[in-house]
Amino acid sequence: MNRNKTSIFLATLMLAACIPGCIFSPGIEYSECSDDDNCLVIAFELKEEYKNTDESPQKLADRLGELIDQEVEIYPVTSPAATIEALRFNNADIGFLDGGAAWLSWQEYGLQVAAAEQKADGRAYYNAVAWVHKDSDMAQASMNGDVDTALSLMKGKISCHTSALGSSGMLLPMGYLIDNGYMEVQGDANQIDSLGATVRNHFSQDSSIPESGTPYYRYIGSLRCLAE
Repeated sequence: MNRNKTSIFLATLMLAACIPGCIFSPGIEYSECSDDDNCLVIAFELKEEYKNTDESPQKLADRLGELIDQEVEIYPVTSPAATIEALRFNNADIGFLDGGAAWLSWQEYGLQVAAAEQKADGRAYYNAVAWVHKDSDMAQASMNGDVDTALSLMKGKISCHTSALGSSGMLLPMGYLIDNGYMEVQGDANQIDSLGATVRNHFSQDSSIPESGTPYYRYIGSLRCLAE
């Protein structure tokens, strides 16, 4: 790989809608480029739940290589943070991130968005929603139209997040609470590492900030966390 290439982001779940099976399968070996100067390296997040070899991201590399007439290599990573580091240190040329992590990487390291996933109606965004137990004091306040009280009552509760850098499950809601004075930042506000300490100080030391491959990871995992 040419290490002088500009690292770029693909802040999207799919590089092209016509390329299926773009997911990581553990235990699969990936082809390496024979010419480092004519090689596109893609940072692709490892997903333990995808064990079907028919869904190997090598298919993405092979198909993309055909389309651009260039060798393409998969660089497996384990989290959005690892994707950022792969791009930051030129171990990969492009990577897949959701909007929050991509924005953070642009702000911190100057990495650029090359493409964004669009919804069927043309939107390149979605809304974050907080779920609480229906019999909780937070739910009652919200149903009474008292949003300020509902948000204030969240302090001290166990919170369930999608991941450390998830857009709708971490960055957007925490940013809203901090900006509107519901939470106080713990540590250096310019360092992303302070977010975990801020969450656990405001909510609970038992709050869930899951890593990739763990039971409470992402949307389904955060709902499982809430249910349990």
